[in-house]
Amino acid sequence: MKKVLTTLLLLGSFSALAAPQNLPDTVQDALKRAGIPVSSVGIWVQEQGAASPLLNINGTRAMNPASTMKLLTTTSALDSLTPAYRWKTEAYLDGKLDNGILQGNLVFKGYGDPKLTIEQFWLWLLELRQRGLREIRGDVVLDTNYFAPLTHDPAEFDNDPTRAYNVGPHALLLNFNALRLRLIPNGAATTALLEPQLAGYTLQNRVRTSSKLACHPNDAYSAHLEGRVIVLQGEIAADCGEVEDYFSLLPHEQYFFAAFTALWQELGGSVQGKVRAGTAPLEVPPYATHTSTPVSEVIRDINKFSNNIMARHLFLTLSGQTGEAASPARSAVVVQQWLAQQGLIFPELVLENGAGLSRRERISPEHLAQVLQYAANSPYSAELQASLPILGIDGTVKKRFKNCALTGHAHLKTGTLDGVKSIAGYVDAHSGKHWLIVFIINHARAAQGQAAQDALLTWLEKNN
Repeated sequence: MKKVLTTLLLLGSFSALAAPQNLPDTVQDALKRAGIPVSSVGIWVQEQGAASPLLNINGTRAMNPASTMKLLTTTSALDSLTPAYRWKTEAYLDGKLDNGILQGNLVFKGYGDPKLTIEQFWLWLLELRQRGLREIRGDVVLDTNYFAPLTHDPAEFDNDPTRAYNVGPHALLLNFNALRLRLIPNGAATTALLEPQLAGYTLQNRVRTSSKLACHPNDAYSAHLEGRVIVLQGEIAADCGEVEDYFSLLPHEQYFFAAFTALWQELGGSVQGKVRAGTAPLEVPPYATHTSTPVSEVIRDINKFSNNIMARHLFLTLSGQTGEAASPARSAVVVQQWLAQQGLIFPELVLENGAGLSRRERISPEHLAQVLQYAANSPYSAELQASLPILGIDGTVKKRFKNCALTGHAHLKTGTLDGVKSIAGYVDAHSGKHWLIVFIINHARAAQGQAAQDALLTWLEKNN
């Protein structure tokens, strides 16, 4: 009965019959200066619990929300999985273990842990050593069948396949499949630090310093593979300190094996075989199981830092609970079913990966606001709000509205793609009122739209 009542209140508070309101002059002026017509924006502003919106500008239009789509993914996951849900990764011995020597294969079975970092992996491998495993005389076998076979082209989105944000899902994702690079100016040359260590790969650093370059945003360097050599080349500014970046250069399986081998050897172990795909021997219990951090912590990384690969894994996990291999199409159905159970019908909704890193995904500002309202009334409202960047304090809005009246008084998810700029979340106004806000721009000049979004936030805090 309580859930039915909540649903009725939600539907009543978001009447589509509300008449659109005029934009504040400051917002209109900022849009004009940016060269963005009002027809290219979607805005929905509503007081929590109110019967109609304060502002409704193209609120029912299907729009590309960029990373604000993560709000739907994380809200549905909190409800469907619960904040305490944890992923597991299992290790199996496919062979006989005698006096520390495994005459057979070590099998890893993944269930889509979105945050199996190199530090956690090292600790787990230490546990395997402490349990008595030392030498592996067979192969390292990776069982990734929890996810259905996925076709992923890291160059498809923006033709930049080495960027860490373009990493595709993998049921045995290790350390985001990423390499952390630090470049330290050293006269005309640079010192390069690369983490983690990858067994069988060497580093060749050709990056130089330049006195002609401005600081880091204008650095011009790249990383690529030449066989088993990681080659760095280009230039960084000479007088602007260290540069930090992340790259993804290896296929998941090769990265996993190279990192595993380096760590295993560091721990005094050895492996004679190669890496290959396979299936865990489920007729025997796991030799050891690693358990992830809970969903409540994972969604903080997803929303505060807009982590795309973690969002995609969370999205896939939703359909992994059905007993079938997880896939984006199945997860999209699960989310639609979850929405219907709450009485939320979003006919325009298009879900491709749940992360917003997509040209296809669509949702209306009104319906994204309904997700925010549902989350605010949920038993897990504190977990969702705590996952959002705090204006002027942290995450993707750390540098906006610092040291002013709005600092710390809004929790906002941001989204940015070429041609898309969005914000969505909660604003606590000076009046004491609590507001839901969604502001999406779909236009070629969307990148210039931040001033208009900031103008709306300022107006809302001061005048309402």
